[in-house]
Amino acid sequence: MKKYNRIMLGKGGMFIEECVAGGYIGADFEINEDLSDKLPDSFKDFNAKYIPIYLASRPDKTRVGAGLACGMLWTICRGLKLNDVVISPDGNGEYYVGHISGGYYYAPGTNLTHRRRVTWSNTKIARENMSEQLRHSTGAIGTCCDITQYAEEIERLIKSPGNTVFCPNPEVEDAVEFAMEKHLEEFLIKNWANTPFGKHYRIYEEDGKMIGQQYLSDTGPIDILAKSKDGKTLLVIELKKGRASDVVVGQIQRYMGYVKEELAEAGQQVKGVIIGLEADNRLKRALSVTTNVEFYAYHIDFRLDKLTSN
Repeated sequence: MKKYNRIMLGKGGMFIEECVAGGYIGADFEINEDLSDKLPDSFKDFNAKYIPIYLASRPDKTRVGAGLACGMLWTICRGLKLNDVVISPDGNGEYYVGHISGGYYYAPGTNLTHRRRVTWSNTKIARENMSEQLRHSTGAIGTCCDITQYAEEIERLIKSPGNTVFCPNPEVEDAVEFAMEKHLEEFLIKNWANTPFGKHYRIYEEDGKMIGQQYLSDTGPIDILAKSKDGKTLLVIELKKGRASDVVVGQIQRYMGYVKEELAEAGQQVKGVIIGLEADNRLKRALSVTTNVEFYAYHIDFRLDKLTSN
């Protein structure tokens, strides 16, 4: 069952903008260690271990307060499942909306060190449009608040035409292109065999499960990671998503560097593909001095057919 949760990103939502830009939610609670292999299925087991650790760093807190903090930390790191919906206030009466799209990762030295990947929508819902009950629940104290009981209302609000439309990535230059390419990734995944890549590559799998979509790297999620059928090449695919050309070229180079250093086996080469609506002059110039990166343009076939009446 899909769950819905209100997540407060820092006091008063002070870190919401950087979370949306970076594609994550996060928390801290002064637990300064990587929890990657320390997240049991039960929050009770997690609390049993980490309440004493939390209290050691925050002796001003009660055990009840420590239990609440550790429970909320576990919820973000482990309790929320893929595709669960999160809404986060922006401090100005509106809520960003996203869904969980990746597992836990640790980001030491940042504002919110314990993180989960989130795919943010490009719309926000207004608090004034919520029912009184939902407003009351989303205004509850604490980092996390389960609002699954309002799932029907939240879905209706998400689909409302009165939402504020924005682009969640500040690097985006073309919001229309961004909106179209939001759906391109899923189209490529579902129609992989019919793409120019399907003949020679398979989307990366492990233990029979596809893990190559939004593959986590240390510089962000790779849109699509694929492996050639002969096993000799790893392919990094990045959708332009309306971003400036120098930004997307730099990003795919960072992803390719990560794949080369961390994933590629001896003898494997790494190639990259950028997919966008069109290649402007800046992109062409950048690619002319870039090794192993190609550009593919996508095309939209849209037409209107008048129905004739009998």
